[in-house]
Amino acid sequence: QNGEIRQRIRTYKDEIDDFRLWESEEAAFRTVGNIKRLNRHKIHDINLVNCFLPRTNLNYANLTGSNLNSANVSQSSLIEANLENARLNQTNFENSNLNQANLKAAYASGANFKDAFLIKSQFDNAFLIKANFSNAFLMEASLQNCYVMGADFENASLYKADLRGAKGLTVEQLSKVKTLYLAKFDDEILEQIKTNLPELVDT
Repeated sequence: QNGEIRQRIRTYKDEIDDFRLWESEEAAFRTVGNIKRLNRHKIHDINLVNCFLPRTNLNYANLTGSNLNSANVSQSSLIEANLENARLNQTNFENSNLNQANLKAAYASGANFKDAFLIKSQFDNAFLIKANFSNAFLMEASLQNCYVMGADFENASLYKADLRGAKGLTVEQLSKVKTLYLAKFDDEILEQIKTNLPELVDT
């Protein structure tokens, strides 16, 4: 029976490989089916590099340690998905819903979170260098101890977001956000915000 299960797992992974560079609805649908089957076998570190997954439902999926570098996961639903420690460099999450998703310690440099819903998402210790959060909804998100050098927060809502310990964060980056109301920062940067951007802290 163990051999049979191993064979099945191999088949699911092979099918993900077969559809890897296909840009079609069928490819996306089949790949998600295989992710869910692998999850049922307690497998979560899946190779999804360059996979085409827009408009898919990955709510509650476990992708801990998976590699989604350069994958297209735009306009998708990943509510409470587990992407802890995942590789998300250059991954496209534009217009997706990642509310309450776990992205702790993820490698998401250059990732696109434009227009994404990230309410109560956890990005603690993640690498978000040059990530795009323009127009994103980051209410109550935790970005503690993240690396955010060059990240774009233009028009993002950071209401109640926690950015304590964020590395590389500048007042200039925060000057274009929609709101910083009740957001948490290290004392040093909070003083700079209060001095330079008082209107964003009060509204």
